[in-house]
Amino acid sequence: MTHLLQKVSLLMVALVMGGTALHQSPVQNQRPDQTLPLVDQFAQENPTAAELRTVASALLLNFRFEEYEFRSAAEAMPAEKYGYRPVQGDYGGVYPGYGPKELRTFGEQVKHVACSNFAFAAELDGKKPPPDCDKGGPDPAKTRDELVVYVRDSFKALEKSLGAITKENMFQPIEGPYAGPNTRLGLATVCIRHVADHYGQLVLYMRLNGIVPPASRPDPPGLND
Repeated sequence: MTHLLQKVSLLMVALVMGGTALHQSPVQNQRPDQTLPLVDQFAQENPTAAELRTVASALLLNFRFEEYEFRSAAEAMPAEKYGYRPVQGDYGGVYPGYGPKELRTFGEQVKHVACSNFAFAAELDGKKPPPDCDKGGPDPAKTRDELVVYVRDSFKALEKSLGAITKENMFQPIEGPYAGPNTRLGLATVCIRHVADHYGQLVLYMRLNGIVPPASRPDPPGLND
């Protein structure tokens, strides 16, 4: 939680310092009556509360919601904006040894989440996770198109791992460098929260560039699967 609060604080400082971008690219807005709740868009695809009879189905209902938000944002951001970062600055002295020294670019945010998804999946499956996800990890994906595919595949991998959680194994211990030690259920909640955390940052990046995130549009587009 301390790490999360510090990251949020850094981003807010950056947005204040980079506030001139708001004047250069006015943020597009929409009236509340023009935007249907995204949960209503998923009503026909997801089970009702009465049908949520397994641990996996309850977890996946929320995870797929976050997947749509994050992946649709990654797909909507133009390639030339993947190198955008709200403000330059070396923040290494704020929390030495944790994460990057600078605010991540949009592309680095996407790559971090993709690497982390694969890492969480590996831990849930009892495999060795990829190293250095805070710094982007070992995958060579770099361009916008490569990162969109990378993050898509990472969500599919993690969805499969979350789908294997049951009431019998949900309290089994999980070891690993990413959110470990933990239990299967505890790590699952981290997986969902982690995507939500970084989606919130992508929203700010997009708004600063005058782009309405797909999940906030009157008619949210589908994902490119």
